[in-house]
Amino acid sequence: MAEGRIFDATIPSPVAVVTTKTKDRVNGLTVAWLSQVSYNPPLIMVSIAKKNFSYQLINESGIFAVNVLTKEQVGIGKHFGSSSGRNTDKFKGIFYDTKKTGSPILKDVYSYLDCKVVSTHVAGDHVLFIGEVLDASAASNGIPLLFKSSDFI
Repeated sequence: MAEGRIFDATIPSPVAVVTTKTKDRVNGLTVAWLSQVSYNPPLIMVSIAKKNFSYQLINESGIFAVNVLTKEQVGIGKHFGSSSGRNTDKFKGIFYDTKKTGSPILKDVYSYLDCKVVSTHVAGDHVLFIGEVLDASAASNGIPLLFKSSDFI
C-alpha cells in the first residue's frame, strides 16, 4: 500500500466540505480527517494542510462549518476538492445558507456543524483546528458518504 494511503483503507471517515468566510471571501475544501473530541463543551476537530487556502482563511476568520456529505454527493466532494480557492470561486453556482458564524452551509447535506475555533495544534504537515460547535443539524434521512480514495482519484 502506498505510503500516506494506509489510513484511507483502514480508518473509515466521513467526507465533509469544510467552509469558512472572511470579510470578502468564502471558500471550502473537501476533507476526510475530522472527529468529535468533546461532549461538553461540544468540540470537533478538522485537519487542514498548511498549504491550503482554506487554512489561511480559517486561521484569519476563526470560524468554520463542517458539511458532512451524503453518499449521493460525491460530485460536490470532487468539486470542492479539485481546485484551490486562491484561483477560483468554488461557490459560483453553489447554493448555500448561513447560520451563527456566517460560514457557508451547503444545501441537502447529511449534517452540518457551525463552529468557532477555540484552539489549533500543528500535526506534521497539517494543522488541527478545534472548533466549538455553535449550531448543528442532522438530516432525518440519507446515508453519509465515507471516504474511499477511488472515489476521488
